[in-house]
Amino acid sequence: MAVGALPSPGVGYDVEVPAPAAERSRVWSKLVHNPAAIAGTLVLLVVVVAALGADWLAPHDPAKQSLIRRFTPPVWQAGGNVAYALGTDQVGRDILSRMIHGARISLLVGTLAVVVSLLVGVTLGLLSGFRSGPIDTVIMTVVDVTWSFPPLLLALAFVAALGPSLVTIVLALGLTGWERYTRVVRAEVLVLREKEFIEAARAMGLGATRIVLRHLLPNTVSSIVVLSTLQVAQAILQESALSFLGVGSGSAYPTWGMMSALGRDVVTVAWWLSTFPGFAILLTVLAINLVGDRLRDALDPRSL
Repeated sequence: MAVGALPSPGVGYDVEVPAPAAERSRVWSKLVHNPAAIAGTLVLLVVVVAALGADWLAPHDPAKQSLIRRFTPPVWQAGGNVAYALGTDQVGRDILSRMIHGARISLLVGTLAVVVSLLVGVTLGLLSGFRSGPIDTVIMTVVDVTWSFPPLLLALAFVAALGPSLVTIVLALGLTGWERYTRVVRAEVLVLREKEFIEAARAMGLGATRIVLRHLLPNTVSSIVVLSTLQVAQAILQESALSFLGVGSGSAYPTWGMMSALGRDVVTVAWWLSTFPGFAILLTVLAINLVGDRLRDALDPRSL
């Protein structure tokens, strides 16, 4: 139910009031006419296609080794091989194939970490803002304590304690990023719960759960979407940092952070080992931030 919309006489309070077509058109127009948003979307599409089709798009097995072709340079450099466009690493593994498979890990970790943060943070934010009182005090105290620790340090301690694995890294990043959702959702709920449409819902006898799920949560979706988009970029950076430090998702999966770490000791003689994975991290995070920032501007009703 949209903000400010009161239940009509004779109509059940379960009826949703759809967003005006003019508002959807305004948001869409601002996005499609923004060059930065278009560029970011195109880069993201390439990364998503590479992640989803890694098994078919990768020219070689990312784990296959061959000491004969170790340190093969990129194809445009002297000694390059057209079969290995971006070169090979210390044990002859194809850099391009490993980067394509690494895109799958980065997006998977980023997306699942955001899902974990969403489930925890939004739930606590709705509860804190709607209930207030002692519950609000306890939740916000936990948020303040969690907020005082660097997220990467908490994730590093979490992964170091449980051991590197894909599940561990997702939980570590997800459980160290929920507090921002709690803060944002709580702030919006504190304002929304005083609106007339919430008072009308209470007067009609709706329970607390129904008010939260049918009226409060839908009106916080735009902020949650923008925040989630930006957190995906942060989760990818954190996963890359943990992999670079050797406590990421483990050696079973090729990741961009791990590839950069493996090439740091030979960067002067085999620059491509670290450069290409690092460039992939840069482009992906930049693209997500561009889309997230422009999405935030488009969803802001105060923007013209």
